[in-house]
Amino acid sequence: MPNKIVLKKKIPTFQKKILIPGDKSISIRWILISSLSNGISQAKNLLMSEDVLASIKAIKKLGVKVNVKNNICKIHGVGINGYKYKKNIVINAQNSGTLGRLISGLLIDTPFPIKIIGDNSLSKRDFKRVAKPLSKFGASFYLRNSSNLPLTIMGSKKLKPIKFFEDKGSAQCKSSIIFAGIKTNGKTLIKAKKSRNHTELLLKYLKLPIKIIKNKNFDLIEINKVKKIKPINYNIPADISSGAFFIALTVLSKNSKLTIKNININPTRIGIIKILKKMGVKFLFLNKRIYKGEFIADIFIQTPKNLKPINCPPELNSAAIDEFLVIFLIAAKAKGISNFKNLEELNKKESPRLRWGSKILRMMGVKVISTKNSIRIFGNPKLSIHKKIVIKKYLKDHRVFMTSVIAALSFGGEWHIHDKDSINSSFPSFLKILNKFKK
Repeated sequence: MPNKIVLKKKIPTFQKKILIPGDKSISIRWILISSLSNGISQAKNLLMSEDVLASIKAIKKLGVKVNVKNNICKIHGVGINGYKYKKNIVINAQNSGTLGRLISGLLIDTPFPIKIIGDNSLSKRDFKRVAKPLSKFGASFYLRNSSNLPLTIMGSKKLKPIKFFEDKGSAQCKSSIIFAGIKTNGKTLIKAKKSRNHTELLLKYLKLPIKIIKNKNFDLIEINKVKKIKPINYNIPADISSGAFFIALTVLSKNSKLTIKNININPTRIGIIKILKKMGVKFLFLNKRIYKGEFIADIFIQTPKNLKPINCPPELNSAAIDEFLVIFLIAAKAKGISNFKNLEELNKKESPRLRWGSKILRMMGVKVISTKNSIRIFGNPKLSIHKKIVIKKYLKDHRVFMTSVIAALSFGGEWHIHDKDSINSSFPSFLKILNKFKK
């Protein structure tokens, strides 16, 4: 079968209720924390993507038993110091920066060298941002070109706590330090720029020794050594980052309505909702509740009558960092000029996403002015495409693929989008769910 998709028609008006798979960030964190618990943890609605399956394979290599059957995953935890370290262990993080960076913190006490590798895209991403602070605990980290995978970790039995300032808004970096801290005697202190807080919420729910003081722009996190982790049963909520593509499709389609059930609306993850509200999009949160520290709801949205441009506040960037490609699409249909800045972190994702966002818009005929960390989009409410557009050679970044699909269905034209298997890393059922909108 060809590994591309060809789209030639806009999507018709729709009214849909959908369920989407479990949150990837929470799925991976649940796997890693459960592997160190004392007992059997169980999860429903675990995202069965390549990134999550790579996480399961990683803990299996460390001696953890895992069973997956009928959409239920059981992990037989080995305790905080129970990993079975052996010589010549190689962990393949594949495309997952979350796995590669977070597990680096948990391997800080390995007595044998452990190598972390990844695919072509992950091997281009910066791992110095975790290796440098983690080395301060006393372990040794060796990177290709001092920055890239493969990463070789040589742990230490004489770990010492650190003080660290995380100034990039990277939840992966912050979480890797937290994970190293739970294995280290003494008090590890982190001053962290606002970013996703799933790790902190899960540790707080488990009543582990973590304290958080929230300031306007930074969180102060204190973590002490953990002696024991109780098992955790988790019904993983739906992923807002996956839902964002269907939110965008609803905003850009004609007279359409959408309800997404049981979705995570963690305040550190709903930057797209805050941004779209400023652009004139209305949301309803139904059946709101708190589940294991996370905010969950059903989201209702309908096509807005008008889309306003935005000067996007940079403080919303970290909470929308994975959704900017579809936000750019929406800005392309707004009546006026939208501005986004301080987005250099976008180019450190699976592909240089800021450059790809600009490229896709230009291919669509949208006027764009971009720099290495900003983009200015000249919106056109009557934007319609009547030409062939080919999307390929984008490092198989799943979000570039899915954004291109949404653009094709929203604006028309003939789109040839290559590497459709890129979605397997994060959202394998994307096209299957999308097909329901065409019926």
